[in-house]
Amino acid sequence: MTQEIKENREFQAETKQLLNLMVHSIYTNREIFLRELISNASDAMDKIRFESLTNQSLLEGNNNFEIFLIPDEASKTLTISDTGIGMTYNEVIENIGTIAKSGTKAFLEKLKDNGTNTDNDLIGQFGVGFYSAFMVAKKVTLITRAAGQPQGVRWESTGDGTYTIEACDKETRGTTIILNLQDEHASSEHPKENFLDRHNLEGLVKKYSEYIRYPIKMNFVKEVPVLDADGKEIPDTPPAQTVEVRTLNSMTPLWTKNKNQITQEEYSTLYKNLFHDWEDPLEVIHSKVEGQVEYTTVLFIPAHAPFDFYQRQDSAGIQLYSKNVFIMDNCQELLPEYLRFVRGLVDSPDFSLNISRELLQQSAQLKLVGKNLEKSILKNLENMLTKDRPKYNKLWLEYGKALKNGVYSDFHSRERLQELLLFPSSYSTEELTTFKDYLIRMPESQTVIYYAAGKDRAQVEHLPQMELLKEKGIEVLYLLDRVDEFAIEALGSYQEKKFHSISRGELNLDDTSSELQKQQTADLTKDNAALLTAIKEELTGKIAEVKISTRLKSSPVCLVSGDNGISLSMEQILAEMDNPLYKANRILELNATHNVFSILKSLYENDASSPEFKDYCQLLYGQALLMEGLLPEDPIAFANKVSTLMARNNK
Repeated sequence: MTQEIKENREFQAETKQLLNLMVHSIYTNREIFLRELISNASDAMDKIRFESLTNQSLLEGNNNFEIFLIPDEASKTLTISDTGIGMTYNEVIENIGTIAKSGTKAFLEKLKDNGTNTDNDLIGQFGVGFYSAFMVAKKVTLITRAAGQPQGVRWESTGDGTYTIEACDKETRGTTIILNLQDEHASSEHPKENFLDRHNLEGLVKKYSEYIRYPIKMNFVKEVPVLDADGKEIPDTPPAQTVEVRTLNSMTPLWTKNKNQITQEEYSTLYKNLFHDWEDPLEVIHSKVEGQVEYTTVLFIPAHAPFDFYQRQDSAGIQLYSKNVFIMDNCQELLPEYLRFVRGLVDSPDFSLNISRELLQQSAQLKLVGKNLEKSILKNLENMLTKDRPKYNKLWLEYGKALKNGVYSDFHSRERLQELLLFPSSYSTEELTTFKDYLIRMPESQTVIYYAAGKDRAQVEHLPQMELLKEKGIEVLYLLDRVDEFAIEALGSYQEKKFHSISRGELNLDDTSSELQKQQTADLTKDNAALLTAIKEELTGKIAEVKISTRLKSSPVCLVSGDNGISLSMEQILAEMDNPLYKANRILELNATHNVFSILKSLYENDASSPEFKDYCQLLYGQALLMEGLLPEDPIAFANKVSTLMARNNK
């Protein structure tokens, strides 16, 4: 789109809010604006290099990829220029002024959640780096030309919520950003925040952008002595000044070095530069493999998951290089979905620079590398779990759900993943437990691994089904995430010990007292067969069976599901996922030693068709539902029955 006149436009509402924050500087560490603009320039050159693999004409005969910094004390401007892919007129509008591209809304919501949080690294976290320029600039001018386009675009804003945009001439592709710096950032009175000082700028590049893969250059004025014809310095003559172009970053790929010579700080710097994170990684995995496919890999496990990690549809992938040359930024096929939190790179001389993205991701070489990476990551996690439990607990807090997803979604990795799972349990209120830990503590007579599902620990611990197990000191795993029961169902058993829900079927406790209780329950069932049938008929369509319970101690009633079919908790999860067709086989269990049972039996014997008996049946069923975290089918009718019962008892 070519525009002949200057347009005046407004930013979106959320972007205006963001600009206001930037202009009024709630952030203290303003120097990060340079990191963000350099990272954007690097991304733009990644794009042109990738696009040029299939369309060489986009390079326009210029294979020079570089970022240039130009501080100008006379005009108090700092210019950041790149030879990247550039932007068209519409792309400038979309990328600079539109919330969908910038992530501004998520950024503002995070700030709102944090109150007056001044963590300036949120800028990098949410990809709103361009706007950080307004922390130090009173006016920002962007001049860009997209590769292959005849005309450039000039964009300008003072951060007041509006901007101008117009077509312009620009000889070369790429983007130039001119910052008219605020006075305090262009003055020698504030040396640390003087962003026209070349040595200060050089230090910031070393700090934040050392491993950017493209040269970051800047002119330095160098003084040289004036020499005579014999090459001797002329006394009392002021030195001459020459301009020297200096590359500020090393660009030496860290992964090419011996890992024994690399410090943790260097790994962290590489990670932050490549993935624009603000925090050191939790774990680094660096390896070099020689064999059927030769490759070097550096993988990182971020310290924290992105705020939308479990909601986002797309997933970040691994960067691919061939002989230190970048070829792909987001190879999602390299690792399985459950390891999508791992970031990093793979560099192999066996990868072709010219192969298409689709063919590369389907290649046998890449699949082999992917399998090896998966094994390496799992081995590293196993070692972390064994040797550094506190660190593994941190990892689990961030990515445990992803690993549990892998149990039921990735059959081939299920056996190894089961060793990495952690769950809260009745054994400890503080520590999480593995299946292996559970088995070590399990009595020899116990034949199954018990678990209970619920929304939180308090709800599970107050389930009536827990009463007997608590009394006998039997450990129960707590499944508190929606994914947990799916994972347990997928596993079925661990080391030949089946998983058994305390809310499904019989508890199968193998001891003398339990056998005696079973016999007593069988006798009570026989003696009260007519009563149980009457209750079942009153609850027709709601339950499949009414039983005398072997598991209840103090509670009058509980609701369990049969051995076949889904559990009650699974039914709830599926209903929340808009899949209400699957229903649990509901069984109402009654505590024959409770006073409520005696009253129910008395009402039945006096008049089985009385409203009081029917109300008691419905109330007990509603109570059982509530204890499972479920609402009665008709909450108003349930409340009315409670009111009627209360009034009746006070007559």
